[in-house]
Amino acid sequence: MIYIKGVILAGGTGSRLSPLTKVTNKHLLPVYDEPMIYKVIRTLTSSGIKDITIVLGGESVGDFIRLLGDGSEFRANLSYVYQQGAGGIAEALNLTKEIVKDNKVAVILGDNIFENSFKSEIEEFQRSDEYECCLFLKEVEDPERFGVAELSLNGTIKSIEEKPKKAKTNYAVTGLYLYDEKIFEIIKKIISNVGYSNRGELEITDVNNFYIRHGKTKAIIIEGFWSDAGTFGTLLKSSNYIKLKLNKM
Repeated sequence: MIYIKGVILAGGTGSRLSPLTKVTNKHLLPVYDEPMIYKVIRTLTSSGIKDITIVLGGESVGDFIRLLGDGSEFRANLSYVYQQGAGGIAEALNLTKEIVKDNKVAVILGDNIFENSFKSEIEEFQRSDEYECCLFLKEVEDPERFGVAELSLNGTIKSIEEKPKKAKTNYAVTGLYLYDEKIFEIIKKIISNVGYSNRGELEITDVNNFYIRHGKTKAIIIEGFWSDAGTFGTLLKSSNYIKLKLNKM
């Protein structure tokens, strides 16, 4: 039976948060009341995903394992793989091939903070073969900062443009992706036919655009709060949001 496994990408240098990240990985920094990585794990577990692989990098591997262990605190099964260097999101995902195997996969960037869970969307993707890829989009006021999706009338994605000077829409591509069981075949094709970008990374945008050109890629427009917490401003924004939400409870 094919089911959905989770992958959290928590490598990277966190250079935009230096000097905080000189001594630790950015995903271990607090978002108000707990480490950032806790929020990301809970986005997956509250969406029904319990088997989760975390891709790590840098020098904080031991800190992650001491903090998270086997995942029992989250009622999850955690495993870990290590990425040498900064080879990009698609390279990091490819390292999980032997764990994910022939299952569908939910991939989340380790600095993306979501208000809501996505249990119904993920369950639908697991049951159905109508779409091969689902990308979660958020309407934003400053789309030029993000990858921007152009949509078809039937709700599929026509194209993605990275940080355009003039965006065609206000729909930013967030750091949550659902892929079918062909994902690793597609990454292999990207390595052979496209290769690494000028910045030395295997780009996830190339993977997403392959799905868009050759299959059916669904747009899921999310409601509620979303932010990456990879800069001082967005880390503070995310912390303030969590504080406000907890104070209302």
